[in-house]
Amino acid sequence: MTFFPSGFFDPLPRILVADDFDNGMSGWLDLRPNFVAPGFREHSEDIDLIHWGPTMLSSATFAFGGTHGSASGTYSLKLSSRAAAGPADEPPAPGSMGLAIKRLSVPRDTRRLRFEALIAHKAEQDRPGLGVNDLRAFGMFVDLQDSEHRYMPGVRYVNAVAGEPVRRWQYYSPTDATDEEWSYGADGWHKAGIDPQWFGERRADGSTVATTWFEDGEQHLIYNESDDKLNWTPFSLTVDVVGRRYEEFRVGSRSFRFPEDARPTLAPAYNDIEGLLNPVFFVEADTDRRVSLFLDSVLISAEQGERA
Repeated sequence: MTFFPSGFFDPLPRILVADDFDNGMSGWLDLRPNFVAPGFREHSEDIDLIHWGPTMLSSATFAFGGTHGSASGTYSLKLSSRAAAGPADEPPAPGSMGLAIKRLSVPRDTRRLRFEALIAHKAEQDRPGLGVNDLRAFGMFVDLQDSEHRYMPGVRYVNAVAGEPVRRWQYYSPTDATDEEWSYGADGWHKAGIDPQWFGERRADGSTVATTWFEDGEQHLIYNESDDKLNWTPFSLTVDVVGRRYEEFRVGSRSFRFPEDARPTLAPAYNDIEGLLNPVFFVEADTDRRVSLFLDSVLISAEQGERA
């Protein structure tokens, strides 16, 4: 079935993928360990990748309201944590996040990439109360590699910390941390700046050593007045892959300006993954309550031209 992008999307000239989750998972899956250690064991245990929450197709069925469906059909992609969380200034507790990744490669002569989605966030309807402050954060970043660097532009919405509302956006930015500091003292293969969703020193205000707050980044996203209602909000991030820099970020009716010197996390190139294009969405719990990020659809588009 063909997916016709709705008026919420504003793609660049060349559409790479248009994922309508009424048609299936479309290649989005959980992030799992690399089993490269002796005995077919995971390469390191500094972050437990086995017990993160699942990625699934969902009809968004709630106990009171019944089946909500998606913005333009029945199914959305649902990323969920488990009922687990730790303090904001500690490494993520096992199960406190859910993450979905799609594995692609950069087309020839690409200059710009745009990542768009219709999103909604919600706490599990398992107890009285809205639960809006039980969700710490959600976000999106893209894992890119060219011939020189692996880098990860992305944004993170800090919704609440220790049960108190924050409602501010930040973007991933370079770090001076050593590889060991980045990986919580572990001697793994993680280079500083890679996988910023869970690596790097974390602070009590919800930021990390590899994030910067937008100066005008406060935004109160729709959560509605009932715990069984979803409101779909358009999301758009545009990246200049030639300059390895941010270009534009839009959510709902807001457009956020990146500082002139804003750059994503940056690391030396890894072996055998030149041309990597892996978009990632994630959600984080702030309390021991399951939280979810719903994606109605995802559109990835590109603009081509001669490289500088």
